Amino acid sequence: MSDPVLHVRGSVLVGPEEVLDEVWVIDGLISLSPPASGEVETVSGYAVPGLVDAHCHVGLEAHGAVSRERAEEHALADREAGALLLRDAGSPLDTRWVQDREDLPRLIRAGRHIARTRRYLKNFAWEIEPEDLVDHVRQEARNGDGWVKLVGDWIDRETGDLGTCWPVDVLTDAIAAAHEEGARVTAHCFGEQSLVDFAAAGTDCIEHATGLLDGTIDTFAAQGIAIVPTLVNIDNFPKFADAGRGKFPTYADHMMDLYDRRHETVAKAHEAGVPIYVGTDAGGQLPHGLVASEVEALTRAGLTPLEALDAATWGARAWLGRPGIAEGESADLVVYQEDPRQDVRVLAAPHRIILRGRVV
Repeated sequence: MSDPVLHVRGSVLVGPEEVLDEVWVIDGLISLSPPASGEVETVSGYAVPGLVDAHCHVGLEAHGAVSRERAEEHALADREAGALLLRDAGSPLDTRWVQDREDLPRLIRAGRHIARTRRYLKNFAWEIEPEDLVDHVRQEARNGDGWVKLVGDWIDRETGDLGTCWPVDVLTDAIAAAHEEGARVTAHCFGEQSLVDFAAAGTDCIEHATGLLDGTIDTFAAQGIAIVPTLVNIDNFPKFADAGRGKFPTYADHMMDLYDRRHETVAKAHEAGVPIYVGTDAGGQLPHGLVASEVEALTRAGLTPLEALDAATWGARAWLGRPGIAEGESADLVVYQEDPRQDVRVLAAPHRIILRGRVV
């Protein structure tokens, strides 16, 4: 017996400026025309494409990889928050099986992080030296779904501050290798110099990007380098600084400076035209299901409610090459009782979540 047809009506937000009065969900797909016959279930409200968390880690927690059962809980928490498309920005757990589950969000995997030896969190990444970077980038480009995740900077125990992880020439060759394999590159970067290096090397995206300055902002805008600020995780910088202050006071002061200007940094990047997308960094230090909080955080950093919503829906899906609400596409929708274009806090309370055409 087939599922009933869903009639989604009210305001179907197809794009930032495009609104339909209604769509139908027939056999799991969006239809702009009503069915000829059959049982119909109506869902009313403000419908948007399933939210995007463009930086999370399914299968990863503070100690490293978790069990498959725990990873399932991660994905379900994101689903319940309305995040129906996830870009997993690095995980030591092979999560291909998530993609076979029709009840779990769609997942775009970046393989496993690639970091410099002893320059990242234990049990998270492949830890290698520069001479092995190109080979590992090719490996993870083939293991992932079109993305490779590098660690661009971390605390340098010799200098006592954030330090870059890769020589620019090696980094340039590695990013070129990823592109040859059909993958894009993103990188964890907190400090200023790593952003200069990754831009020079031709990166596609940067995670966190707290070290952006006027010059690098202009470069990012000119090159179309996207950023995923993960502001809900940047809120942990004071904790990171306190943890390191005893041994590395310079690092601690640096982290607090980056934290204090986080909203100004994002606002300047946005004003300059740098593409910005929603990501929570859930899974390493944070729980899953925080996508609504990150959207709200972007509004505190200067994006309008509509712009922040776009960074989690239409714009993010286009950037990742995934469809939104269109004829014949999978019905992955979230319906709210109030208009999220006016107040993004609405996103924290989904009225109905529809994944692959089924109300979940």
